[in-house]
Amino acid sequence: MKLLLSVLALGAFLTATESAFAWAYATHRTVEQLALNSLPPDFPGFARTPAAVERILFLAGEPDRERSSHDTMFLHVANEDHIFDLEELTAAGIDPATVTSYRFEFAAQFPVARAAHADRFPVLDPAKDRYHQYQWPGFLPWTIAEDYGRLQELFSQWKTFRDYGTPAEVAGAEDLIVQLMGLMGHFVGDSSQPLHVTVHHHGWDCFGWKAPNPNGYSTRMGIHDWIDGAGAGGGFIGRAGITAESLAARVRPARRLNAAPRPDGRDAIFSAVMDFIIGQNQEVEPLYQLDKAGKLKADGSPGSFDGKPFIEEQILRGGQMLGDLWLTAWRQAGPDVYLRAELLQRVPTKK
Repeated sequence: MKLLLSVLALGAFLTATESAFAWAYATHRTVEQLALNSLPPDFPGFARTPAAVERILFLAGEPDRERSSHDTMFLHVANEDHIFDLEELTAAGIDPATVTSYRFEFAAQFPVARAAHADRFPVLDPAKDRYHQYQWPGFLPWTIAEDYGRLQELFSQWKTFRDYGTPAEVAGAEDLIVQLMGLMGHFVGDSSQPLHVTVHHHGWDCFGWKAPNPNGYSTRMGIHDWIDGAGAGGGFIGRAGITAESLAARVRPARRLNAAPRPDGRDAIFSAVMDFIIGQNQEVEPLYQLDKAGKLKADGSPGSFDGKPFIEEQILRGGQMLGDLWLTAWRQAGPDVYLRAELLQRVPTKK
């Protein structure tokens, strides 16, 4: 997905339309509320107070809100963290199931692979590449896996501060955890929106991708915005009445992901995230099929809400994946040995 890059007029439109970026803010809040609902009773209580919950839910929308920035250097990085055009890897001869889990390795590898298969890609136009990011397919899976690593380390610090730190240090660690839970949840939510993990993100034929379309799927740019939209009259989700409350009974308990080192050297959490994204990419064509059949129109005509279970399932998948990641980061976090040694060197100030 190359938001804001293909033509300047379209870019200006998308910049002004938050819901074109991802699930709308209300739906990102829903994903994170479902994740919170999935956590076990013994998950740290500081993250479940009313104030902490509201902060987590508020931060669910921040990664999109900050993209209203006009700073080129910031958007060069920020835009690509939200998306992953999976088909570009295959076009470049890279297997998504084995791609490196290290961002900078991939950042160096992909342009070379793309150049070696240039005939499979739209021609790059530097004049339209305002944020100097056109040559990459996005970094969403790396963003999620890196945020998981940060969260695990913050839990490690928190556990160490509880034993050897001051009350202010414990409170500071808790604040950082709550903040990161909210921010990383946005990107996990993005990964559950099929149109965020495909080149077909704003219609089947968009941004120069002349993909075969024998089934006549929609090429209208507004499909992404319509699927994402929420609120009164603001798109399918809003009109269909899909909320955290309506989905609450269907949330399964969070599960601990397998974080053990992999024989192939890839990071286990990155691999789990990539597998999840590959699965959501497989839902792209079913989504377009629902759209073609008029099952996502939400206009009151017969069958126009029949796509509701599909959209509900995607939102649930995002919430459940997020809950799994939060739970695993907490359970995997041991005391920070380095921090413990540093704290033991100072004059005791606790108790």
